[in-house]
Amino acid sequence: MAKNQDTASVLAFEKKLVPSDGYMYGTQWDERNKSNNHTPLQLIEKSVRGTISNRLDKATKGDPVKLNAKVENANLQTVDSCALAPEQDTLKLHFTLKVLGGVHTPSACNNALFKQSYSSAVRDYISKEGFKELGKRYALNIANGRFLWRNRVGAENIEVQVSALNKNSKQSWVFDATQFSTRHFNNDDKQVIELGDRIAAALSSEDDFLMLEINCFVQVGKAQEVYPSEELVLDKGKGKKSKILYSVNDIAAMHSQKVGNALRSIDTWYPEFDDLEKTAGPIAIEPYGAVTNLGKAYRTPSDKQDFYTFFDQWARGTKLERVEDEHYVMAILVRGGVFGESDK
Repeated sequence: MAKNQDTASVLAFEKKLVPSDGYMYGTQWDERNKSNNHTPLQLIEKSVRGTISNRLDKATKGDPVKLNAKVENANLQTVDSCALAPEQDTLKLHFTLKVLGGVHTPSACNNALFKQSYSSAVRDYISKEGFKELGKRYALNIANGRFLWRNRVGAENIEVQVSALNKNSKQSWVFDATQFSTRHFNNDDKQVIELGDRIAAALSSEDDFLMLEINCFVQVGKAQEVYPSEELVLDKGKGKKSKILYSVNDIAAMHSQKVGNALRSIDTWYPEFDDLEKTAGPIAIEPYGAVTNLGKAYRTPSDKQDFYTFFDQWARGTKLERVEDEHYVMAILVRGGVFGESDK
């Protein structure tokens, strides 16, 4: 098949891991299984007086008078914060996750030849791998509480309760998140394998789905601060709030995008993963391996490690050198997105 005959200028895939927002509640560790003792956490507005901490320009550095003037000019801020009540020592984070099948078929594709070769490649992957590796990695990111982000740090206990809500196949699992690494996926825990198999079965299906409910309890200490998502406000304006946190119906929450980013942080196949000086640990599945807080792309086209380099070969029937590269391509398709190629 000639390249100009199998190029899809319109190509898109729907995401197959669909998390809800994560809602935050306060409770006590010993009473975590009593739902009537879970109270919604609300945002608190504070006015604080900060000091300058940024680098000084050359003129101010060498002039103590100018420096004193800057120090005297207090950095007054209004910020959102969130904390447990004085009698509470445990954060509860609640969200649901829907796992969808149907990766065989793009949601949009304007080239029949490409669609045919792509569907064939997907079926070959499912017959060989069955999404087992990806399912296990998604399950581990649920079990280890990666979706807690900063709330995971300094916790004495972390318990993750997972329930499959499908009518004819209900099942539940309980994980001690402190027993699972967030740095690697070499784990054969029986419960993780079971949950991973359920996720893999849904992803492998034509049109089936799996609905999971996740309740995570984190013992952080009485009255301790917890961390909902921060809103991105491009134009805060002078005198307005400098930190705006996310809430839904007066309940502090984490964005579904942030929860989803944690669940798909399974890429340990990029070239620099084993380099102790350069590794960022498992990174979120992205076409160019972008890690925005580090300002770095770990999968560049120049190194031929990006999604498009692999996808253009694999979807047209060329076998990739490593099965890990196939896992990466399939994980991108589970992530979803628009991957069309311009005709220009």
